[in-house]
Amino acid sequence: MSLHKRIADQMREVVAGSQSSVTQAFLAEWPHDGRIVERAPAVLRVLNWLPQLLGGACDRTEALTRLVVENAYGLDWRQTYTPAEFGPGFLERYGWTEIIGERGVFVSDRIAAGILMLGPDVEYPTHSHDAEEIYVPLSGIAEWAQGSDALQNRRPGELIHHPSGMPHAMKTGREPLLALYVWRAGNLTQKSVIAPRRK
Repeated sequence: MSLHKRIADQMREVVAGSQSSVTQAFLAEWPHDGRIVERAPAVLRVLNWLPQLLGGACDRTEALTRLVVENAYGLDWRQTYTPAEFGPGFLERYGWTEIIGERGVFVSDRIAAGILMLGPDVEYPTHSHDAEEIYVPLSGIAEWAQGSDALQNRRPGELIHHPSGMPHAMKTGREPLLALYVWRAGNLTQKSVIAPRRK
């Protein structure tokens, strides 16, 4: 079985293990076959924090975390933003790889599913997008916020749901963050809209 198939299967298992009615619509769109596109590996600086991730998973997310960490250099890591938008410091601690979707190995126009990685001490500013989204943190305790709510700690294995257009933000502390994301019912390649910073 290929690396990407093993990751995709583990991602589905983690989402299904959330035991939430929210996940049913996402799982219903999960591809079981279809077009496969080979993606060349691409490395980002955020991978420097890979060794710190293995000790931060919970029982339900440990297998997927280990699979990603041990094979990260064989995946296609990307970034959405530029230094002009967030600064070079953010880009050194940010990256994602898509396994399923229009930019993934398993091509789908129904969902996009992949892995987000943030290094320690970084803020992913408030942003939104048309697609409905779920996150499951895999390793690392980080702070998450929705709408006007304050940041709060979310632990590995927790399901985080963002309805379409819901502003949300993340902030890491001393630990890096590895998280599974899934988008559905919207533009699956949309660049997120960044909210203006409060003065």
